[in-house]
Amino acid sequence: QVQLVESGGGLVQAGGSLRLSCAASGRTASSNSMAWFRQAPGKDRDFVAVITKSGQSTEYTDSVKGRFTISRDNAKNTVYLQMNSLKPEDTAVYYCAASRRATLATTATIYDYWGQGTQVTVSS
Repeated sequence: QVQLVESGGGLVQAGGSLRLSCAASGRTASSNSMAWFRQAPGKDRDFVAVITKSGQSTEYTDSVKGRFTISRDNAKNTVYLQMNSLKPEDTAVYYCAASRRATLATTATIYDYWGQGTQVTVSS
C-alpha cells in the first residue's frame, strides 16, 4: 500500500499563488505516475495534471496550462503542484493520486492510491 498526504492548501486572493505538496509513504516503489485532481462542491472529480516517474513527461488540463506546474522529487517521495495566477474557479479540494503504471491518464479510475485532499479557496 501507498499512503498519500497532501498539504499546502489555503485561502488566497485571485492572482495569487500556492504550492501543494503530496508526500508518499509505504510501498512507494510500487507507485509510478502521480497526478493531481480537484473537486469543486457539487461537481465531479476532475483531472488537473500528471507526471511520470522520471518527471520527463507531464500532462495538464487546458484550463491550467501556463499557470500550474507539476513536479516531483523522487528522493523525497513527494510531488508538487505550483499554482500561479489563481482564479476563483480554481477553488476546490485538490487530491493527489498515484498509479502503479506508467501513464499520463486523465481518468480517475486509472489511479490506485489517493490522498485525503487539501482545500484551495481563491477569493475574488
